[in-house]
Amino acid sequence: MDGFAAVDFEFARQVLQRGIAVLYVVAFVSSFRQFPALLGERGLLPAPRLLEWARHAARTRRLLRPTVFTRIRFTDRRLRILCAGGATLGVLLVAGVPQAGPPWVPMLCFLALWFGYMSIVSIGQTFYGFGWEMLLLEAGFLVAFLGSDDQPPPTVVIVLLWWLLFRLEFGAGMIKIRGGREWRDLTAMAYHHETQPMPGPLSRQAHLLPRWFHRAEVVGNHVAQLLVPWLLFAPLLSLWVPGPWPLWVGAGAGAVIIGTQLWLVLTGNFAWLNVATIVLAFSAVGLPASGHPTVTDPPWVVQGLPLAWLAVTAALGAVLVVVSVPAARNLVARRQLMNASFNRWQLGNAYGAFGTVTQERIEYIIEGTRDADPDTADWQEYGFHGKPGDVRRRPPQVAPYHLRLDWLMWFLPLGPSLEDWFAVFLTRLLNADAATLALLRDDPFDGEPPRWIRVVGYRYRFATRTEGRQHGVHWMRESPRVIVPPLTRRG
Repeated sequence: MDGFAAVDFEFARQVLQRGIAVLYVVAFVSSFRQFPALLGERGLLPAPRLLEWARHAARTRRLLRPTVFTRIRFTDRRLRILCAGGATLGVLLVAGVPQAGPPWVPMLCFLALWFGYMSIVSIGQTFYGFGWEMLLLEAGFLVAFLGSDDQPPPTVVIVLLWWLLFRLEFGAGMIKIRGGREWRDLTAMAYHHETQPMPGPLSRQAHLLPRWFHRAEVVGNHVAQLLVPWLLFAPLLSLWVPGPWPLWVGAGAGAVIIGTQLWLVLTGNFAWLNVATIVLAFSAVGLPASGHPTVTDPPWVVQGLPLAWLAVTAALGAVLVVVSVPAARNLVARRQLMNASFNRWQLGNAYGAFGTVTQERIEYIIEGTRDADPDTADWQEYGFHGKPGDVRRRPPQVAPYHLRLDWLMWFLPLGPSLEDWFAVFLTRLLNADAATLALLRDDPFDGEPPRWIRVVGYRYRFATRTEGRQHGVHWMRESPRVIVPPLTRRG
């Protein structure tokens, strides 16, 4: 790819390496704080139970993705050591320390982050079943081969990052077109801001915008996800076409993706999905090189890259082409899979979400009381950090941090029945389990166990501007329905 000799992707590399490293820090910190209570030795879905089952079931062992905990026994303490080590290594990469050495140093650091976090995701079960988990893993693996500061970024890795971004955006666009009618009749965004899993501080204001604006949002989404991703590959034309315009087209495509993702950051909380997409979009920013490759390079250096490193990245490209074949087929398949991995190593994945948009928001509110008679009791609500509860509370900004319990609470009303982990969760609240209560924002009983607990479902909607001024609320809720009748420890 001699035409790329006049293209400088150094700025893109700096953003990619440091940005992905920041997200790994967030992911490891999130796991450090939440994994033990959700999936630890006494978690809602204990990972040791899954690992023990895998040891005695050959089929399960094959299905379980690679994790260090098949070699060493899982304990909460070891999980926290892994998370602390991963976060520390991520901070060093954000500071650029490993990048100051030879290219294999940042490579090994990023691969350590990749495998360390995959060790967590592999045993995370439903609490780690989100598309942005596999996105972070695949991005971390590719960024590992961007090299160090004293060499230009390998072109093949930049192109692989375009291909990842293309699958992410175009896959999401195709899921929507093939999904609910609301994406085709341009009404999806009239519901999305209100019914999305985790609204943000500006979600209500976005929801109250005029209907024509919401239609424009859907049109803009289709353009950004179905048309613009093809332009990411425009810089490849620099191989044959003189002039800087292929670079500007590619950078323009990246800018459009960044702009649409920033709007989603402002109006919602999708963990690190939007931030990761923004970071990946900087891979499209190629600048005209300030100089030309020197003709005095020794034979083992090609355009500033050692021949051995060039061979490694070329082999990487060949492997990724092969493992990406199922994902490429999935993009044109009649029954497109959403957020699917086709191999144990979480590489060459299929992405895409929100093929349908729910038009009604149902929230499950957990209440407890110390009164003896549940029929006449004064019920008090448990408060969550992110999900709606108190109608007077403005939705908070939590992304890119991932509140896993809050997210799964949103999925509960969409399922045919309550999940197994939820029954354990209610039992832990009845017993005032300290680790479980630490996952919540408000415990109305200050660490003491309630006598009774129940679950009530409400229909939530954003308050109109008039209702907000009159009642001082951000939400209105109605149609209460008892989902789980009063439970006591004796039951």
